[in-house]
Amino acid sequence: MSDTTTIRVSRATHDALNDLAVRTGETLADTVARAARLLRQEMIGRELAVPLRDDDLAWLDADAG
Repeated sequence: MSDTTTIRVSRATHDALNDLAVRTGETLADTVARAARLLRQEMIGRELAVPLRDDDLAWLDADAG
């Protein structure tokens, strides 16, 4: 890991992340990276769950030929 930085978290958060890392057999850095990815995926899921707008539906129903 050549390009790193430090983040400040509470002791409780550090302990929780460290516990997850130990339980999954990952490094702490990999656990934090996976948590960030899962949060991004959750956000994408919420965005995709929003009903389509009328203009979205019109575009999808447009004749392609």
